[in-house]
Amino acid sequence: MTSPTTRRVLLAGVGLLAAAGGAFLYGRRPQAPDPSAAAAGAEPIDLWGQRFPRPEGGELVMAELRGQPLLINFWATWCPPCIKELPEFDRFARSHAKQLRVIGLAIDSLAPVQDFLKKQPLGFAIGLAGFAGTDLARSLGNSGGALPFTVLLDARGRVLERKLGETRLADLEAWARKL
Repeated sequence: MTSPTTRRVLLAGVGLLAAAGGAFLYGRRPQAPDPSAAAAGAEPIDLWGQRFPRPEGGELVMAELRGQPLLINFWATWCPPCIKELPEFDRFARSHAKQLRVIGLAIDSLAPVQDFLKKQPLGFAIGLAGFAGTDLARSLGNSGGALPFTVLLDARGRVLERKLGETRLADLEAWARKL
């Protein structure tokens, strides 16, 4: 049988371990991107030099989109918030087609994206960025590399908005008013 002092010392030790574990996990959580700059120390990636295979064949050539406002959504089939927000991106893309281009860059492989698009067709361009697309997202300010991640660029290619996490139609509508 343990004494009350021994129990207090054990409980204090358990509490300290729990606090240390919590602090460790808190420090490892994805951070929201800094809206004023791309990820510090990250080597910028030439967005306009990128080319992505399309799930239906052909390529999504970013240079062809230069000079127009662009909304880029980084997503994956294995990401529940990504899947949840895609229908809203689709509605937004259809209603704002004259104002800006919407593209989705799948951080995924061909077969899962094709399977998803058979069930949930989307009316905007999809490019297969694969896991290397995470580096592009980081260069656009997604310091945590998490999904979903959305960025709005003006016609000059300047980042106007970034959002890490699920984006709602109301967010997109507000962003469109800034163009």
